[in-house]
Amino acid sequence: MNMSNDPFPQQLPTLQRLGVQDPTAISAADAATVWFEEFSSAVASSNIAGILDLFLDDGFWKDILALTWDLRTVEGRDAIKNLLDNRLIPTGLVDLRLSHEALRAPEIQRLFPDLVLLRLCFEFGTKVGKGTAVCYLAPVPGSKWKAYSLFTCLESLNDFPEQIGSLRKRTIEHGTWEEGRRQEVELVNGDPTVIVIGAGHTGLEIAARLKYIGIPHLAVDKNARVGDSWRHRYKALCLHDTVWYNQTPYLQFPPTWPVYSPATKLAGWLEGYASYLELNVWTSFTVTKAEWNDENKTWTVEIDREGKETRVLEVKHLVFATGFRGRPTMPDLPGNSGFKGEIVHSAQFTSAENYIGKKAVVVGACNSGHDVAQDFFNHGVDITMYQRSSTFVVSATAAAELFGAYFKDGFPTDLADIYSSSLPNAVLRRINQRTVPYTAQTTDKAILDGLAKVGFKTNLGAYGAGVIPALYERSGGFYMDTGTSQHIINGDIKIKSGGSIERLTETGLKFADGSELEADIVVFATGYGDPRDSMRAICGPEVADKVLPIWSMDGEGESSGVWRNCGHDGLWFGVGNLALSRFHSLHLAMQIAAIEAGMFKRSEVTF
Repeated sequence: MNMSNDPFPQQLPTLQRLGVQDPTAISAADAATVWFEEFSSAVASSNIAGILDLFLDDGFWKDILALTWDLRTVEGRDAIKNLLDNRLIPTGLVDLRLSHEALRAPEIQRLFPDLVLLRLCFEFGTKVGKGTAVCYLAPVPGSKWKAYSLFTCLESLNDFPEQIGSLRKRTIEHGTWEEGRRQEVELVNGDPTVIVIGAGHTGLEIAARLKYIGIPHLAVDKNARVGDSWRHRYKALCLHDTVWYNQTPYLQFPPTWPVYSPATKLAGWLEGYASYLELNVWTSFTVTKAEWNDENKTWTVEIDREGKETRVLEVKHLVFATGFRGRPTMPDLPGNSGFKGEIVHSAQFTSAENYIGKKAVVVGACNSGHDVAQDFFNHGVDITMYQRSSTFVVSATAAAELFGAYFKDGFPTDLADIYSSSLPNAVLRRINQRTVPYTAQTTDKAILDGLAKVGFKTNLGAYGAGVIPALYERSGGFYMDTGTSQHIINGDIKIKSGGSIERLTETGLKFADGSELEADIVVFATGYGDPRDSMRAICGPEVADKVLPIWSMDGEGESSGVWRNCGHDGLWFGVGNLALSRFHSLHLAMQIAAIEAGMFKRSEVTF
């Protein structure tokens, strides 16, 4: 895999590069304490030069809200100095306390034979809240350690504590649910502060975070029932991530829950989640229009209920939680009108049970394409998958090794979120450029070799780094194997790879190389458009033209426009799988709370 276009080509701090011998014989606790005491002293005296001396020249500082009120990663001495010059004193870092409890205690980590880091955790306070930090130290000559990466994450606001534990309410809110279905909840004390568009897993998690820090909210969903966004997908759909990775905030899956949840089971969970947490959700409502008043900094939002009535609300913040996807992408092929079979996008596909005895072709070879092909095979349908370009394939076992080390039975989910987010994406990319090829030659070798023999083309992901760049930059391009690969290897699912589709014929697909595939149904698992599509339709072009690209990486390796300022006041996007939404929903809610309380203005924290 050519890495020459990698936008984050920095080197890892290997022992050879740093000029040191194996340091693992030292006491992690002692080394961490020495560094931490020097760091704490420098912070207390606002000694920026002293802080910088504790970092490698090419070190990182990753921050979520604590110093920047944003999701930022700065790299190198000059960038860290700029951050501290502008934000150390206004932030008011105080009460730094090194953690020694078992799962947070200082620990030597040998990531590779030539890469050794010392991880330490500490808690801190700021003028407005409390947070957690994770630091990775690298050994340097003279038996010393310096910070390679420091992660600071604000976890709570003093004025908006989460209403959980000892702060929970002593009474419940009656009368919001009836017969298992959300009824329209009349708003109390006027309009909400926030409207969340979409009540899928992301919308509900955002609503829950807003509720439990005391921000009036309303989630609106066009579907008749909470969970329909999963319930109406193809019946064979199962999550490709484990139950430990997909936990929901405040309410965790029971220990009986399957490791890989069926979509219909998740739909029921989400409906119960909204009920048990008594979230304000209006179903069968569609947001049709939102107009921004720049003088008052408010949205006037029109909400239609199945064409029967229109409600108009005035709110401060509008959150789009409508998913990774824009509109389904369908190629416009010659011969569409003459094809005698059925053509659907995977978004509209429900089940293969109606096609028994027929021939099917799935166009696309990523997660959805594999799931649909597997469903056809399960129903005994003659199925061929057309692979347009190579796919990054990783087994569920290898994925757990690569990306889910902390998400396992018995490990606290909140700490797993912190650890899994603690290294900058630029660093994770370099680590994965080593681990992904290794896994391909070990854990997944049999699968990948078998796929190659039947003509299925694989790759190692963009920049040779596996899922992370594919997820953040394309929201696709990979398949996390839960069993379909073996059916491809066995020939149960046939493969047509390479070339291009020339046209549809009466009986199937004709390719540029002259070959043809007969089909009674063609399912296009060809992805989706820009996730800003729904926002543009609701908010209009004047607003949409100010919004940054959604679900892509900026120059710092952070998601641009998601869970953070998107370029327009009062407008937010929540996009992610269950784990990302669980973690970042709190950060989005805290930003809204802080803005409403006047804790910060965007113009005051730019640097």
